[in-house]
Amino acid sequence: MNPLEQELDYPWGDVLPEAGCALDVADGVRWIRMPLPFALDHINLWLLRDRIGGRDGWTVVDCGIDRAEVRACWERVFTQALDGLPVLRVLVTHMHPDHVGLAHWLCGRWQAPLWMSMTDYALARLWAGASVPDSSVEGSGPAGGAAVRHFARHGLVDPQAQDMIRARHDYYARLVPDMPPRFHRLLHGQEVSIGGRGWRVIVGYGHAPEHVSLWCPDLAVLISGDMVLPRISTNVSVFDQEPESDPLRLYLESLHGYDELPGDALVLPSHGRPFRGLHRRIAQQQAHHAERLAEVLAACGQPRSAHDLLPVLFRRTLDLHQLSFAMGESIAHLHALYFQGSLQRILGEDGVYRFQRI
Repeated sequence: MNPLEQELDYPWGDVLPEAGCALDVADGVRWIRMPLPFALDHINLWLLRDRIGGRDGWTVVDCGIDRAEVRACWERVFTQALDGLPVLRVLVTHMHPDHVGLAHWLCGRWQAPLWMSMTDYALARLWAGASVPDSSVEGSGPAGGAAVRHFARHGLVDPQAQDMIRARHDYYARLVPDMPPRFHRLLHGQEVSIGGRGWRVIVGYGHAPEHVSLWCPDLAVLISGDMVLPRISTNVSVFDQEPESDPLRLYLESLHGYDELPGDALVLPSHGRPFRGLHRRIAQQQAHHAERLAEVLAACGQPRSAHDLLPVLFRRTLDLHQLSFAMGESIAHLHALYFQGSLQRILGEDGVYRFQRI
């Protein structure tokens, strides 16, 4: 167990919802879980009791990936956890596959509208179903030929690793095969009425283009999505679509969007268990990244690529899925220091970017 977890309060302890079932976590708020085929093996989804246009039902927050076993879990939820009521709305926090993958299916099945931020909707719509036979085509998501070239510029030159990343050119499209053709836009500061209660939209950056969290003052409940997680650090990466980005700065600045929320807020994260201790957890994340940035800066006494720094940032064996995100996160830490002027960037004769302390 991460010792920092002991500084947080978990109201339900180790209790988790069983497959197809829901746990009540607040008035009109239910917790369900769906499986993921990764080391991070689950995603938390939320059912919010709602009434729209005179109809009683539920707003679903996030969807899971499009896999047969996840659809089967949803079928059990429909029969066991909805009290015989329909899904009235599908609200998605951001465009990553585990959050948006089944939006098309849920919206189509229940004739329910999709609500999400415009940036994340547009990117998901662009990538969904976009199986690219020629893996050299740009814009195929966080894998494929474009990703190989991006990571090669940052030192990942092992041919076997490159071949495996190239072979995953349709990774996003397999998990998100389609998207609803229309959506309702969510904006920062907007108040969404769900079940007669106001839920305020808090937009964050760095993890996704325009990530949406939801805060309900009446319930003192925050649906944090991936922006604040209790046990693991949110992935913040530089990918090939925006190779000169500085997402770590954006992410750390976005965490100030929760400053005014009360310390005893119940946080409903997308991974891990519901907890209290929001400001403590944010302080832990700020300290974590400050420590990692200091380690990266110390390691760059000599020119170092992002690939060179993987053992500094990740002290465990990485599988292929993790390797792509680890490379993206290593670049993000280097970029944070580079753009603030602490590192210089050197393009070697081998075409690899290396960074050195100034």
